Parts: sequence; structure tokens; C-alpha cells
Amino acid sequence: MSERVVIVGVETQENYRYFEASMSELVLLTETAQGEVVASLIQKRPAVDRQTLVGKGKLQEIADVVDREEADLVVFNHELSPRQGSYIQEQLDVRVIDRVQLILDIFALRARSKEGQLQVELAQLNYLLPRLTGQGAAMSRLGGGIGTRGPGETKLEMDRRHIRDKITAIKRELKDVSAHRERNRQKRKNANVFQIGLIGYTNAGKSTILNGLTTADTYEKNELFATLDPLTKQWTIGEAMAVTLTDTVGFIQDLPTQLIEAFQSTLEESRNMDVLLHVVDASAKQRHLQEETVMSLLNELGMSEIPVLTVYNKMDCVDADQFMPTLFPNVQISAKSEASLEQLEEAIVTFLKKLFVPYHIELPAEKSYQAQSLKQTTLLMSEEYNEDENSYDYRGFAPQTSPWIRKEASEK
Repeated sequence: MSERVVIVGVETQENYRYFEASMSELVLLTETAQGEVVASLIQKRPAVDRQTLVGKGKLQEIADVVDREEADLVVFNHELSPRQGSYIQEQLDVRVIDRVQLILDIFALRARSKEGQLQVELAQLNYLLPRLTGQGAAMSRLGGGIGTRGPGETKLEMDRRHIRDKITAIKRELKDVSAHRERNRQKRKNANVFQIGLIGYTNAGKSTILNGLTTADTYEKNELFATLDPLTKQWTIGEAMAVTLTDTVGFIQDLPTQLIEAFQSTLEESRNMDVLLHVVDASAKQRHLQEETVMSLLNELGMSEIPVLTVYNKMDCVDADQFMPTLFPNVQISAKSEASLEQLEEAIVTFLKKLFVPYHIELPAEKSYQAQSLKQTTLLMSEEYNEDENSYDYRGFAPQTSPWIRKEASEK
């Protein structure tokens, strides 16, 4: 049985541009966490109240709504300080969490791999550590549910020293995982494997694209944070060029800093990409805001120098004649359509040609065995046999770091 949830938001001079979208997103987040929104309360004020966020009068109104709707939980669309959370919960006599804890809760539901579970637990413990006072008792009295997944009640009842020890142990374990990831990345780099990363707002369709282009068979669903654990699959483009395609966790407004810190090794996977495909839900009401959020996070995460091709997805849900793209270069597709996926591959090849260096390489017949490596690591455009020279003539495009480019340069 789903919990009955009251959501609360304060519109201020700082957040008025995206407030409405943020509240709509909070409803989706609550539903993703298996809750039912029974009431939504908003308040406009110049700035949030330092003690209650909403002021004492509005707090009483929330208490009345909680009683009337028999709500189990109140979710604030703002990060609550430990003092605010404790005071509001005391006044309402019902469990109170904020947007950050709700997102962490969803991540706890979604984490499937050992690494993902460790990352989420680390983020939750870092978030909960300063909020321990009184939480254990409140949870014991009011039962589990949204906001209590992951570490849960038993870890909340540990003393701070024990929790800090646990955080240190998780960080150590994640460091080992990170080292393993780094070794895999280095292997791909040494093998001259070109790496393409899928990034974008949550629920934009990244997993659908990965499944359509490869045989990944990863979890895909029309819900927020359907993918949490990064997945890398091999994909062949052009004639025979082998690249890797990596699906990553979706971005969202106000992505909790605890998550960014905990997911460093996962984010490292994206930072090492050669090219990023920024997947955008073309049908999203707040598309521009979602684009801004992703581009801003790329900048914050030190990924703004990586070449980006924007993929406007879900074009079957919009009027194509009225659609006005805002990011360039771009390609407009519907990931569920096979023809669209072919269009996407063509757009990627065109994009890569502009980034790559053109080459013209002649291989003597006795060295034709090297052609396999050439085909797998470059975009081959033509292949001809020269009878007079008894050699093979290859033309195409290769990454600037390709040994084939260095080889061609040395032979000139």
C-alpha cells in the first residue's frame, strides 16, 4: 500500500523561473518512490523562513491538511537543515523529508550493482549524519517507508563514530572499485577504442537508445532514474569501427551534492568519454530548463570540453513542424523507431568525420593483415586494390590520437 504524501514548496525570488517545473517534478519523484500525492501546498514569499521555511501560519495549514488527508509523510521541495527538519517534524507530528532525501531514497530503490548500492549508502550516510538527533525515535514510532530505504533505522541508531567508521569503510571499498574501473578504461584507451557516452536529463530515453543501437537489454522504463548503474557496451559504426557506448545515470534539477560526491567513480566514466550524446526529451514541457540543467552540470563536472552531439528524442510526441531546436549540432529522432536509429547512426558518423582527421594509407599486400586493425579503429570510407603496386589503398577518417594518423604522418 502506497504512502499518502503532502508536498510543500516555497516560490521565492531565487527559484520563480523553474518553481512550477520543480513542483511537477516533485510529484513524479514521489510517485517513483511509490508514494501517492494527496495534497500540494505552495507559498510565495521573498525568501524562505529560516526556522520553518514556510512561516508558522502556513505550518499550521500544513498540519490541518495532514490531519484531513490522513497523510503519512510531508515532502518539502527544498533541502531542510537538520534543525529545520527536526522542528517541522515536531510541529506536524508526522514524518518530514526533503527533496534530497527523496532522491536518495529512489536511488536506494534503483541500485542493482554492488557499486551502486555502496555509492547510494555513502550518500545517505553523509546526508543523515548531521540529522541523527531524534530521527531514530521518530522512525520507530511512525514506521518505515519513503525516505527510510537504504541505511534505514538500524544505522540511524548507531552512534556517530560508528557511522563515520562505516563511511570510511565504504569509501575504501569504492576506491578499489574505482581502481578497477580505471584499469578497464586504460585497457580501452590502450586498445584505441573510441568511447561515446550517453548523458541527459532523467527519463530522456538514454537506455532506449542504448538498447536500440546495441544488444544491451538494459532496464528501460518511463520513470525517473530508471538507470542508476553505468553500463558500457560495444557498438559497431560505419564499415567496422568498434566503439563503446556507455549509458549513465540521468541528471535532475538540484542534483544532491551528496550524490555527486558519492558517484565520483561513475561520473569519472563520463569524464573519460571522447564524445557525448546529450539526449533531450523533445516533448518535455520544461525542455529548455532541462537542457540548461544538463549543460550547467557538465560545466560543474569538468566535462564542458568534450564534444557534444544533441539527440532530440521522442519526436513522435511533438509537432515536428513547430519544433525549434536550441542546441547544435543536433539530430531529431524517436528511439523506438528503427529508421530513426539508422538516422542517429548516420548523424554520429557525420559528427565524427568533422572531429576526426582524414587519412590516405597504402598498405603493401604483405601487410594487408593490418587492415583489420585499421577498419576497427577508424571510419573507413573506401578500399581499393592497386595492381601495379600490389598494394591496398585506404581512405577514411581517424581520431587525432590514432596510431594510424601518426603512422601516415611519419611516412610522408
